[in-house]
Amino acid sequence: MAHSLPVSFEAKMKSLLGDDYESFRQSYHHSPQAGIRVNTLKISAASFKEQSPFALRPIPWCETGFYLEEGTRPGLHPYYHAGLYYIQEPSAMAPVELLGVEPGDRVLDLCAAPGGKSTQIAAKLAGSGHLVTNDIHPDRTKALAKNIELYGVRNAVVLNESPERIAGAFPGYFNKILIDAPCSGEGMFRKDEDMLKHWKEDSPLQYAGMQRDILASAALMLEPGGTIVYSTCTFSPEENEGMIAVFLKEHEDFTMVSEKDAASPWFSRGESAWLLQHGLPEAGLDPVQDDAYIAAAAESRRIWPHRVEGEGHFMAVLRKKEIPGGSQRDDSNAIERHLKEQVKPKKDRRGKKGVSRVQSRDERNPRGKQSDIDGAALLQDFIEQYLHLDLGGDHVIMHGQHLYRSPVPEERLKGLKIVRAGWYLGQVKNGRFVPSHPLAAALHPQEASQVVNLSSSNGEAVRYLKGETLEIGHDRVKRGAGSEVVQQPKGYVLVCIDGYAAGWGKWQSGMLKNEYPAAWRWTSV
Repeated sequence: MAHSLPVSFEAKMKSLLGDDYESFRQSYHHSPQAGIRVNTLKISAASFKEQSPFALRPIPWCETGFYLEEGTRPGLHPYYHAGLYYIQEPSAMAPVELLGVEPGDRVLDLCAAPGGKSTQIAAKLAGSGHLVTNDIHPDRTKALAKNIELYGVRNAVVLNESPERIAGAFPGYFNKILIDAPCSGEGMFRKDEDMLKHWKEDSPLQYAGMQRDILASAALMLEPGGTIVYSTCTFSPEENEGMIAVFLKEHEDFTMVSEKDAASPWFSRGESAWLLQHGLPEAGLDPVQDDAYIAAAAESRRIWPHRVEGEGHFMAVLRKKEIPGGSQRDDSNAIERHLKEQVKPKKDRRGKKGVSRVQSRDERNPRGKQSDIDGAALLQDFIEQYLHLDLGGDHVIMHGQHLYRSPVPEERLKGLKIVRAGWYLGQVKNGRFVPSHPLAAALHPQEASQVVNLSSSNGEAVRYLKGETLEIGHDRVKRGAGSEVVQQPKGYVLVCIDGYAAGWGKWQSGMLKNEYPAAWRWTSV
């Protein structure tokens, strides 16, 4: 599909690409390349390949990513609603791969909505460590929270905050930070014509100041020895290499991780010639005096749409220098000791263990409301009746009547705008615990006492996803992931699609009452 590109944009791209420009221009005659990334919190990439309803071709820079054939509609399959994969533009999968997330890491995704990269980070954490994911725009956090829940993430907190306020609560706390920065979106022109319509010649400079502030806040939150990956989906040097050069000039405690340290045949080297000619005077970057910083920024990576199958991305890997002979987490050790004194595991009102709690607003001002002591007990009752689940040492906290398992002590989150304080477990309502949909979505069949498995191939799963009541025989209510039939089934059952959790139902006398949330239901014909 051909696009009419702005004259000033074409002129800049010619200065960047030289003889390669015509190949770049021709890429706009091709359709955008679609992709999916397998959610390994629920299924391995190898297992998904074996049962995939789509033809798949590997994306070389992401071992869980696959290209789809043109015309494939992955959003119209029950597996999408079961959270088995995320629909994602292929080049957008690269930044998280460069971040090097490992289980146990403390990771911040600072500009996260709608959540594709956050779910990718969560899969790499594999339930160990934790993720704080944030977006400054309130409306966008709705999609962010839904994706975190749909993909079964148990160890994430969702915030709606400015970077500087998060920095005040988490100084030197994270060892991995992703900044997929707001940008002029030039890499999305082929995929989204609205980006092209709204682009202006000064768009890159309008975003550059914001990007500079975000990077500065991130630096305060990273522990010594930690890694930041800064990425954009734009081609503009002002927002890419220019931002990195300015950051390195202003932060002598950071170095670039050079291209050869994480070499890839699919990524191109950063562009420095344009900056050496023009500089970035608005940010105080002089092409002569600051040539060393510009040269260092050229160790970043680019994905070009005429060189690989992807829309385009810029990525820079930054590392904070370690402190010789010192603690690698500035004053956070003292902060952590203080928090542990404030937040200690307690037994519930009947002495049961396994639920670590902090005092809620309601407990401090009870006035006829259900206290979180009762909430913890009711949650424990539900677990004993319907689940095989150990909440471990994490903190079960209460916001109003809603219970969350948070990977972060509540004291750490005080004063911040919290969208999700952690894994949303459910709420206390009319003296009983009502389990949430995110609780079901993150379960594995073996963690449930009663399971009904629906098939994706006979229309039954779609009927459930549409909110219909189903006739389900007693012999189909099984114990966990096994084949043993529950002798006297009643109440909540985990509904699975081809063995993967999709939501709750209530079984009684051969009928499965649908508990799938109305806002999540299948609406396509």
